[in-house]
Amino acid sequence: MFAALLLFAAVPAQALAEQPCATAERSPVQAAVESALADAPQGARFGFLVTTMEGETLVAVAPDQRFIPASNTKIYTSAAAYAVLPELESSAKGTGVRLEPAADGAVDVVLYGRGDARMSSAADCTVDCLRTLADAVAAKTRRVRHVVGDDSWLPDERWGPGMSWNNIQSRYGTGISALTVDDNEWSLMLTPGKVGASPAIAASPYFTVDNRVTTVEGKEEAIVAERAPGSRTILLTGSVGALAAPVRLRFGIDDPAHYAAWRMRDLLVERGVQVEGDATARHRPLLPSDDPKLRGDAPPMRAPDLPMLAELQPPPLADDVRLINKDSQNLYADLMLRRLGRLGGSGSIADGQAALRATMTAAGVAPEGYGLADGSGMSSYNRITPRATVALLSWVARQPWGDAWRATLPIAGVDGTLRSRFKGTSLEGRLFAKTGTLNASRALSGYLLTKSGRTLIFSTLANDMPEGTDAAASAAVDRALVAVAEAL
Repeated sequence: MFAALLLFAAVPAQALAEQPCATAERSPVQAAVESALADAPQGARFGFLVTTMEGETLVAVAPDQRFIPASNTKIYTSAAAYAVLPELESSAKGTGVRLEPAADGAVDVVLYGRGDARMSSAADCTVDCLRTLADAVAAKTRRVRHVVGDDSWLPDERWGPGMSWNNIQSRYGTGISALTVDDNEWSLMLTPGKVGASPAIAASPYFTVDNRVTTVEGKEEAIVAERAPGSRTILLTGSVGALAAPVRLRFGIDDPAHYAAWRMRDLLVERGVQVEGDATARHRPLLPSDDPKLRGDAPPMRAPDLPMLAELQPPPLADDVRLINKDSQNLYADLMLRRLGRLGGSGSIADGQAALRATMTAAGVAPEGYGLADGSGMSSYNRITPRATVALLSWVARQPWGDAWRATLPIAGVDGTLRSRFKGTSLEGRLFAKTGTLNASRALSGYLLTKSGRTLIFSTLANDMPEGTDAAASAAVDRALVAVAEAL
């Protein structure tokens, strides 16, 4: 085995190269990792921990320093979900629709969401389809007043603490709601026109598009999209080449329950139902009783499950976890945190955090090693240490469901968010890990197979990279991990 390794405080990458000749006191693999990280952009800060499956430390750089984890947060959320997956699955229900009496013999159509992340209004939908509910309404009544989107199954917390406001307009920062359709995204297709003319826009009218893009010569695309939080107007500026392919732009939705009701209204009209009123939304405000620290012994407030005219069967939650980890799906991860909170509480973020802490305690993860404000990693408040993450990954590997959970992770050079990384290296197809990407933050944690066939656990975190150097910091981490795999 290698000699005992030295642990280093979190220091900029350049400082690693300036350490006075201590290499002789380190193992060769530790020295190789430090050398790779020293080539990273100056100012970047790294945490790096590699252990055996039995817990022996092989490489350590600032393993107890706290870092913004970005989507490595999803490791914690998805592991907590798998720990109680049978209970989650048994309580899972899909979106339902019911009719509520209104004036003059009309009825209101109420869509009631129960946290199902996968409902679709697409024309080619075959499973978990909004049109199934529209068909049920059309078969029951031909006159409707309002169409209501009700997401009161969860309290109204559409974004976690620490979400950057500029991310809200994007598909990665869309609102979180118990009533979800089409991943709570709205998209448009922009097709270049003739040089000097505006490109064509094809989209549903839910948002208004102020199109100020100009078509120019060539193939380049330089489009800037802006939408203020709470606004349903999108401003497009910049240019697109006349020879460029059509561009699809995707945007987050601030009030998913309202959007779901808007889509349902359209589907009813298509089926010949007379809809006299509007699409509206019904929310449940967040109350002190939704926080386990404040409510004491009082039972949490939970929205009642009322009888439905029809309801959908949601896909297995294990499929959601696969999408959470393989594709780094933020919406599904934040809904999963709230689902965890529904098991013993109201489904608030605070209840989800309490459930997550219970799993971390069972896993033996030190409480000072993590602090998580959301389920996806979009919050800038999140913090984890490499040691906490390795401890969690070690515990997961010992669980009966550990292999199934590991199969949800991206595979280096093969799929998910790692499909383009480690290509042509000794880790292609041999590293299984969750990525993380946020402003000046990069993370990668999971399992790898060494050249000799050993399975190791690792967590790498990089923060504070100067603007424009994120890719170089990730490349340094990749070189360090390849060095580990080839040395052991």
